[in-house]
Amino acid sequence: MGFLDKLKAMGAQASKEAQDGWSRFNNGAFADATMAACALIGAADGKIDQTERSRTAQFITTSDKLKAFNVSDMRDKYDRYCDKITADFDFGKIELMQAIGKVAGKPDQARAVVQLAVVIANSDGEFDEKEMGVVREIAQALKLDPSEFNV
Repeated sequence: MGFLDKLKAMGAQASKEAQDGWSRFNNGAFADATMAACALIGAADGKIDQTERSRTAQFITTSDKLKAFNVSDMRDKYDRYCDKITADFDFGKIELMQAIGKVAGKPDQARAVVQLAVVIANSDGEFDEKEMGVVREIAQALKLDPSEFNV
């Protein structure tokens, strides 16, 4: 199995695991952490362009994984986080990492946040080194070993 095939398989597995367990995490801290992770993945290259923002917003709106949540609220959270990181990347990133860190003491939720980050990073068919770096940062902020997610 080639490297790209392995990444796609990992994304598919993460997607399945995330979908199976997400409904039990229907709470504010988890919703904030997942949307902050989505915004960070979108900003992996230092900015969020409109195409990335639209594609992720579409995923949020149509994802079976997020059906346990109020989709409108999730999209509003995502847009707010994108605005923060766009207005000031460094301070925005700090705030987003703080939102993510709120689930650090909850291993199941923390893993689901990282799994969502992997799914979002794979959503365009590419999981590049910058996105892998962001997933590593998210995993470390959540006190998880990035190698658990093959990053």
